[in-house]
Amino acid sequence: MFLGAPAPWADLATFIGLAALASAGVLFMWAAVPHRAKQRSSRWMLIALLTTYTLYFGLLVIDPIASWALTPVAVLIGVCPLAISLLTLSSFTHPLRWTIVGLNLGLSVFLLIFQHQPSMGPMLAFEAVLFTVYLGCAIHFWFTYSRATAGAFITIAAFFAWAGVFVAGPCIAYYFPNLHLENEVWNLPKYVVAVGMIMLLLEDQLEYNKYLALHDELTGLPNRRLFQDRLVGSIERARRTGTHVALLLLDLDNFKLVNDTAGHHVGDQLLKHVSELFTGRVRKSDTVARTGGDEFSVILEEPMTRADAARVGKILTKLLEEPITFDGKSVQVGASVGIAVFPDDAKDAESLRIAADLRMYAGKNAAREEAAANAPVEPLKRKSPRAVKTGTRLPGLQTAE
Repeated sequence: MFLGAPAPWADLATFIGLAALASAGVLFMWAAVPHRAKQRSSRWMLIALLTTYTLYFGLLVIDPIASWALTPVAVLIGVCPLAISLLTLSSFTHPLRWTIVGLNLGLSVFLLIFQHQPSMGPMLAFEAVLFTVYLGCAIHFWFTYSRATAGAFITIAAFFAWAGVFVAGPCIAYYFPNLHLENEVWNLPKYVVAVGMIMLLLEDQLEYNKYLALHDELTGLPNRRLFQDRLVGSIERARRTGTHVALLLLDLDNFKLVNDTAGHHVGDQLLKHVSELFTGRVRKSDTVARTGGDEFSVILEEPMTRADAARVGKILTKLLEEPITFDGKSVQVGASVGIAVFPDDAKDAESLRIAADLRMYAGKNAAREEAAANAPVEPLKRKSPRAVKTGTRLPGLQTAE
């Protein structure tokens, strides 16, 4: 819009456009670094790149007045990232950090060689800086989304093509000066990058929906559907190898009381805590699932015996014997466990689940009966004879006619 303005304003528009394009690429690279929030050196690297690139573009635009300053700034473009990396080498190192260092050292050498050429020097310098920035974007994106999907492939390829535009432009201008290409041709990689990113968003959403369909949203554990699939698979493997599979059903005691007295948010925290406890006490080859509101199921695969399963069940229930504090509120729940072993107790997944369920409720009822039998009985309080009104019939006594 403003390149056709008088000289000072056209130069300012050129400077703003180039600086914004380079800054966008640098910020994109910084956003793709996974450690940026924890490492202060990442912020130093960001500031160094933004400052040196912006300063270099400003000097190129006002050339030849400040051409003498191009050399020290070109040196700073390579030296600053290297100095930051070396100063923080003892505390932090990462492949992307050294990628930035290598790209900027190469850019610095290129600028020192070509920036003062009389004919194409300034254009080569512009294009070299932008090529370095967007090649860095392509590498950072490739590192972040290194997965075999259409969205990742299209976006990464488009980023490399976008960087290649800044090489193809000078080559065509030098070897084919009469060839004119419309701006849409040069901007095509940008559109492809946008399309690829939209595809990545859709892929992520589909993957998340698939995850939600098979996992409990609160605890992240497998839900009943995934648990059922894994139980069937475990039984089939045990049937082929002639081994055992144990199923444990654990139902939390007094969980409704926790929700009613401490609130549902405390109940949710309790479920998350229980899921972490159970997951941390079984093998990675086993499965812990949340199959109900306060019910957890555990699949224990080979080698496994009934005694082993009983020992694991005792360990898991013992984890809940101590009170747990959430938001200043102390809650205590126990757990009732039912154990069934394939093929001793059942021959298929559904029958095995029913057997474990029945044993779990039998254990829960036995615990209630034992608690009721051991509860102290308060003696009946007799009323004083003076408190009995005339004509009142007391239970167990017959009045004389």
